[in-house]
Amino acid sequence: MIMDRLYNAALESPVCVGLDTKPEFLPDCILQKDWSIGEKIAVFNQHVVDATADLAGCYKVQVACYEALGLQGMAAYARTVQYVRNQGKIVIGDCKRGDISSTASQYALGHFEGDFEVDLLTVNAYMGEDAVSPYYPFLKNKDKGIFVLLHTSNPSSRDFQEKKLEDGRMLYEAVADRITKWGADTVGKSGFSAVGAVVGLTYPEEFEALQKRCPSTFFLVPGYGAQGGTGKDIAEIFKRSRCAVINSSRGILCGKNGNSDGPDFVDDIRGRTAAMKEDILRWL
Repeated sequence: MIMDRLYNAALESPVCVGLDTKPEFLPDCILQKDWSIGEKIAVFNQHVVDATADLAGCYKVQVACYEALGLQGMAAYARTVQYVRNQGKIVIGDCKRGDISSTASQYALGHFEGDFEVDLLTVNAYMGEDAVSPYYPFLKNKDKGIFVLLHTSNPSSRDFQEKKLEDGRMLYEAVADRITKWGADTVGKSGFSAVGAVVGLTYPEEFEALQKRCPSTFFLVPGYGAQGGTGKDIAEIFKRSRCAVINSSRGILCGKNGNSDGPDFVDDIRGRTAAMKEDILRWL
């Protein structure tokens, strides 16, 4: 089961390196090359993976950063996810797909087979189980997993996710209960199912409550670094269970002072990844 693999990887390192790469993140030593923008981004990403593979538990690739660049960008996306998987590392496609079942089945094929194949995919369940069920055959038969958007880290997430329902639950709590139900048939040896959830680090108290509510759910956690989250915010959760990977994208690729420049940019990226890992693990 993919979540068993991810859980074991996260025991070594809960760091998820976000390859949400934009042209403005690239150092001059790559920008000055006589290559297409897709080639530059793909090569940059390969340098990042080579520099951090022993420090990271997994990688997340945000497809929007590549779609925005057209065909060259999607070629870079394909090269990136293939490169990560060829290194034996787990890759999450951050695509947040959500549509009726006939369309969702095509998304499942597009992201779990072929040029864009990833190990796990983020999905949006706003349209209900119809938007999730087309992925089930891949979860049960092809060692794939999904992360359902649950309680996200963006400020306006509360506008809808924290609306109270007639039965007294918040909307996100109702979604959490469905995630547990949807994943019940795919629980692996680690105790986690192939249906995970996205929960932001910016609301640690709510996260702790969700951990208790959903003991078989593994979490993908944005919000570290550039969005304000720290290792201390995850400490109490990890003391109970190593149930998550923590993503940082801009904080690793760019740091506080913008993109790293010069041929030593990989050392800066490796240093930030190591610092993140240390910051998370020192609280355990």
